[in-house]
Order: sequence, then structure tokens, then C-alpha cells
Amino acid sequence: MANYHELIEGKVYIGGEAALMEALREQEISDVFDLRDTGTKAEGFPADVTRHHFPIVEDETGQEGSVHAAILAVKEAVDSNKTVYFHCAGGRNRTGTVATGLLIELGLASSVEDAASLAKEKRPDISIKQEMLDILNGFYSTESK
Repeated sequence: MANYHELIEGKVYIGGEAALMEALREQEISDVFDLRDTGTKAEGFPADVTRHHFPIVEDETGQEGSVHAAILAVKEAVDSNKTVYFHCAGGRNRTGTVATGLLIELGLASSVEDAASLAKEKRPDISIKQEMLDILNGFYSTESK
């Protein structure tokens, strides 16, 4: 059983830091997005895979810009036909947050609640903290559009 999950078939894989090398061995991933605040390149990281660092700091206010930048960067990679893996440390909160936003951005869900539920179906480990849900609701609530 893999320690990472397929969010969008053949295109987007998500998980924690520990599953990164497993995913790179098993999937044809072109781009990796590291959401940890102190991202370091994994040992043995393939030279032909592009690594992006989009730090999101947990338990700190003012992360709206970081969250939005990460979501849009992953969406741009997917729209450019890249195969991506994104992760934080454990693959629960920050990964779940970006997965939720990405599903909305790609039109695969119409609300934060639906997108978070879909992301959790794909990766049951996801547990988005309230502060991140508040950020997502700020971006995607129907009242703010």
C-alpha cells in the first residue's frame, strides 16, 4: 500500500514528506511542490524532476498569500500538462489545504466543503485545521465572489 495518494488520476499525487521518494520511483512525476516552511531537498532527489518550494507556516496568521501562491502554482503546473506531487511534513493539513483549493481551481468541486470531502476521499489522512479552512473559505466562499 502506497503512503501517497492519487488526487487526480495520472496527474496529481499527494502525501507526506516520507512518501516522496516512493512516489518518484513509482510515478512519472515531473514537478514536486514542497509546502513545508523549511523545505530541504530529499537525498537522492532525481535531477530530472523540478522541485518548487512554497512554504506555508502552520499555526501562524497571515498565510493567505502563501496558501494562494501554492494553489495557483500547482494549478499552473497541472494546466501545463505536468505530473505533480505535493507534500508537507505529514500530508494532512497543508497538503489537504492545497488539494482542496486545487480541486476548486480546476473546477472539480464547487465549494470548500465539497472539495475538502473529495480530497479526504482520495487521502483519508487529510485533516485541515480551522485556520486553513478559514483561509480557503475566504478565497472561495460564494458570498465573496
